[in-house]
Amino acid sequence: MADIAELTRIIEPEVQAEGLALVRVMMIGGKDDPTLQVMAERPDTRQLDLADCERLSRRLSDALDALEARGEDPIEGGYRLEVSSPGIDRPLTRMKDFDDWAGHEARLNLTEKIEGRKQYSGDLIGADGEEVLIRVDGLGERRVPFAAVHSAKLLFTDRLLAATAPISADGADTIEQTEEEGQD
Repeated sequence: MADIAELTRIIEPEVQAEGLALVRVMMIGGKDDPTLQVMAERPDTRQLDLADCERLSRRLSDALDALEARGEDPIEGGYRLEVSSPGIDRPLTRMKDFDDWAGHEARLNLTEKIEGRKQYSGDLIGADGEEVLIRVDGLGERRVPFAAVHSAKLLFTDRLLAATAPISADGADTIEQTEEEGQD
């Protein structure tokens, strides 16, 4: 299987050259359908549109093809390239993500049990040094070493949906606003 750290080292400068921030590099699909998944975002909007995905996909394909042509292919065998936005219920992969999304609900899956639990869900408080702070119902504030987090993601809530509303509605057939949404 591919070395994710090496792929990240190759991919991150290409992402940055497009003015984007790398969120995650991952191989998914196993041996039956190996897929190199690259998630990126615009630093100013935390979103990515289709044109961004297309442009970045072409750039990464060219870079990876050039490595293959030189006999330095970082991925053995065939694979698909998938470039996408992290989406609304995005993965939290960097320490800054925990500060950026403080106040939103998240789920942390741990590499091993802490206080008898392998998972914490609750409101993100942020990051402190190398620890993630989360407020869990019935347990209060918990400090989890970032190194102990196997995976983390935001949970889909109305609050998150409102915070990640599209920056542009171009292309939408209709936009409907309910009475409740209009009262602020």
